[in-house]
Amino acid sequence: MITTQRTILRPWRDEDLDAFADMLADPEVQADAGGPVDRDAAARKMARYRDAYDRLGFSRWVVIDHAGDFLGYVGIMPIDDWHPRAPNVEVGWRLVRRAWGSGIATEAARASLADGFERCGFKEVLSYTEATNHRSQAVMRKLGLERDEARDFTSTHGGHTWSGLVWVAKRP
Repeated sequence: MITTQRTILRPWRDEDLDAFADMLADPEVQADAGGPVDRDAAARKMARYRDAYDRLGFSRWVVIDHAGDFLGYVGIMPIDDWHPRAPNVEVGWRLVRRAWGSGIATEAARASLADGFERCGFKEVLSYTEATNHRSQAVMRKLGLERDEARDFTSTHGGHTWSGLVWVAKRP
């Protein structure tokens, strides 16, 4: 568990599924991720994050505020083998709309990166997003990540083609 000024980052619990599924069913939240997903898909994603934490000791964390309200997730995951940037790890986030524009993503991602560098020993962590996702790019800038245009990619997976602008965080 990691505590920041306004958030707590913690491992997933069964009771997180309802709020997580609600977030992933929101078309605006999922606009850059292929659109809304149903509860079963949310459950599979949550299971994947829990499995990664159990196996590797790092994953996406649940982000809650100090009152215990679900805000989303943030954290470091290994990049899937099919991905053009594998093998690497990447930091990512997704928040409920009411948390957008509040600095929560930056605050939580900064804490997650510090954990990745200090506890997990990563030398480098990637982050990527589509060119149209200006909110995530703003977070990447605020985190001090650097653009690495040489690693930008276009990929097709599961019948969906998408492009990613790659940003890099290096161990301080």
